[in-house]
Amino acid sequence: MRIAGKKKLVQFMERRPGSASSLRSWVQVAETSEWKTPTDIKQTFASTSFLSRNRVVFNIGGNRFRLLVVVFYVQKNVIVNWLGTHAEYDIMNF
Repeated sequence: MRIAGKKKLVQFMERRPGSASSLRSWVQVAETSEWKTPTDIKQTFASTSFLSRNRVVFNIGGNRFRLLVVVFYVQKNVIVNWLGTHAEYDIMNF
């Protein structure tokens, strides 16, 4: 999968260094994956949640952080939409 919005990930890692290892691991796995359906993602990341409009929420760093992306399966693109702490995610209205 191609990941658009890596700059958001880098900026987040700079603000929250504790997320860096987990985010780098997520990027490595996502880039080498060929997700065709939400089931494919669920097989790779069991704790993933799915929202409407192809939005996917990943738990990062032992569920300390949440990563919200939009997946375009046919085009093999993942677009980083939002990244924050679990507490910040809970107050957002996605």
